[in-house]
Amino acid sequence: MTQITVQLGKHSYPILVQPGSLELAADYLEKFTRNRRFFVLTDENAGSHFLPKLHQAFAGSGIKVIEKILPAGEASKSWGQVESVTDWLLSQGIERSDILVALGGGVIGDLTGFAAAIVKRGLGFVQIPTSLLAQVDSSVGGKTAINSSVGKNLIGSFHQPLFVLIDPLVLNSLPDRELRAGYAEVIKYGLINDAEFFAWCEANGNKILNRDPEALSEAIIHSVQAKAQIVAEDEKELSGRRALLNLGHTFGHALEAETGFSNKLVHGEAVAAGMALAFKYSVRRGHCDTSDAQRVVAHLKAVNLPYDLATASVQASGQRLVDHMMHDKKMSGGTLPFLLANGIGQTFVANDVELDDVAAFLDESS
Repeated sequence: MTQITVQLGKHSYPILVQPGSLELAADYLEKFTRNRRFFVLTDENAGSHFLPKLHQAFAGSGIKVIEKILPAGEASKSWGQVESVTDWLLSQGIERSDILVALGGGVIGDLTGFAAAIVKRGLGFVQIPTSLLAQVDSSVGGKTAINSSVGKNLIGSFHQPLFVLIDPLVLNSLPDRELRAGYAEVIKYGLINDAEFFAWCEANGNKILNRDPEALSEAIIHSVQAKAQIVAEDEKELSGRRALLNLGHTFGHALEAETGFSNKLVHGEAVAAGMALAFKYSVRRGHCDTSDAQRVVAHLKAVNLPYDLATASVQASGQRLVDHMMHDKKMSGGTLPFLLANGIGQTFVANDVELDDVAAFLDESS
């Protein structure tokens, strides 16, 4: 068992990483409820696997579990589903002292957190992430959001959870593609500021994807510790430190937008391709050696993740992809900051990137 605390003053919260902890959920969550009930949001996939286990965990506890099952997939991060969820919560007579539980991947975590932020001006919520991507990234840090027709995650808030319960064993039921997509976010922590961890990923990536328990747990714990430290230093992305977590996301969100936020390209796959593009663009600008970009691409190839436009199934022009980037929530004063790198483990924020040059680079990369 490993416990990590996100240090945010009065908003601090623990993250527990323990194999088999889902079966002990009642023991860990009971202290958070005053009304002896939890409102659980999940989707069809996670619900079929984990709701029975959650009900079994609470059997005999005297705590009532009230669930709502949503359609699986990115399309659930919408105004329509927010309306459905908030109306349901209010019709159930939810009170500000009640707790929401997000049981699922990143989509459920985002939607639950956003609903918790806006219903009755704020409810407490708990994350039980069931995908690797959610366990190492989206369940930690309090970013909650839904998508707009204009772009990804443009409507949301910062709303920290009360507790994050991570059970690596739930990943045994995760499809291989989703595990790989989550692994892209693991790689990211090495590329940001930890070259030694990236080298560890190169040596252990296939073990992780083969669900080796020790390698998987180590990857989760290291990633959560890395994110917790960055979030504690810059909770709301005001100092620029937390922006480092967006490595690969500016390119990646444009790729997701071009593919309609669909299963044609899931989020982690887009981030993988986005990170490779960020390193290649850093080479173009003279920031890092070609060998660094080649290492990134080689590792993504080795674990069967996208590493360019073609492998991300995107055929759009550079200008079209840049047009998608113009809706990025990080736009400020007409300038879009890019996460680039001086080398592996040496990511930085560049505020002087010309979008015409990005478009030309993307055309050359297609």
